[in-house]
Amino acid sequence: MKRVDLTPKEAPRRDVTGPRVAVLGSGSWGTTFGKVLADGGADVMMWARRAEQAHEIREGKRNTQYLPGINLPRGLSATHHLAEALDGATQVYIAISSQALRQNLKAVRPLIGTSDVPVVSLMKGVEKKTGLRMSQVLEQELHCDPDRIAVASGPNLALEIARQHPTAAVISSSSQETAEAVARLARNRYFRTFVNTDVIGTEFGGVLKNLIAVAIGIVDGVGYGENTKASIITRGLVEMTDFAVAQGARPETLQGLAGLGDLIATCQSPLSRNNTAGRLLGQGYSFTEVVKQMDQTAEGLASVAPVLQLAKAAGVQMPIVEQVKMVLDGTMNPRDIAPHLTTDDDEPTEERTQNGSGSSGSAFRRALQRAFDQFRHGGRGAAGDRS
Repeated sequence: MKRVDLTPKEAPRRDVTGPRVAVLGSGSWGTTFGKVLADGGADVMMWARRAEQAHEIREGKRNTQYLPGINLPRGLSATHHLAEALDGATQVYIAISSQALRQNLKAVRPLIGTSDVPVVSLMKGVEKKTGLRMSQVLEQELHCDPDRIAVASGPNLALEIARQHPTAAVISSSSQETAEAVARLARNRYFRTFVNTDVIGTEFGGVLKNLIAVAIGIVDGVGYGENTKASIITRGLVEMTDFAVAQGARPETLQGLAGLGDLIATCQSPLSRNNTAGRLLGQGYSFTEVVKQMDQTAEGLASVAPVLQLAKAAGVQMPIVEQVKMVLDGTMNPRDIAPHLTTDDDEPTEERTQNGSGSSGSAFRRALQRAFDQFRHGGRGAAGDRS
């Protein structure tokens, strides 16, 4: 029997009483977050680019390409009609590749541009041509008040969350009201959300940890051990904090879920996309070969160049990211990567563990100790595919 794709007017009504939300993007993270929302009681309509994928999610409650073995909840459905996905949505979540976001938003704008519904970015990247964060691209293309925009970030490996392993995330918006409205909906018994108003720090935490994860993957692929990785993670957090603060972020945000938490989760997971991309580079594959082997986008690869441009403009040194770029460009042998050893000169320098400071609070030290205990003893047991 020939399958007929339902148009928005023909779509059957579903027996779900929660608030209607839309999730645009049906990859691993978009589908997982749709599950989070549905498990929290929302009526979720996902938009999938391909009709056959929408049909599998809608009828089979599966997304075998991106979340194999995961049963999706009754409150989650899908369509490949954008207007149907957005019809009646009280919140809109977007999980599209950062480099394709602007073009996709051109079709979204006439459907929600004049409404006041919150728009939530699930993306962790910066636009390559402009260096803009995803919330800035949303604001530009949707012509909407930034107080309507929120971002979600944290140690969120998709497959672990889809398997309902307990975790947490932070929802950030310039509007406390918007952040809280999103956080109330995006939570359930296994997924807890916190809030802040530091959008810059929250977004850049999610972007920058991808770059450090690529570096960790490279040294892992080369065969270096835990000392090298621990050194790069520690110095990487300093680079992340220096950069984010220079852009206007609060340093404490980088010590939270969107910074340190996400950094550890991404660096310790061998199934993280950015970690995997780095590992392939460390094994000698070229950038082109790595891209061909990846079935999903590793946002860190596209973010290296624009982040370094922003760092240069702000006068921030990022030796780890610089060496990642050299490996990507093929101008450095992966075995020579040692960004944590680089200094301005041969004179001993003070170790900075916080932005602009040679000493840090005990809470920060305890957070690092807990993170590295987890990394050393539980890293290889972690599983996930979103970073």
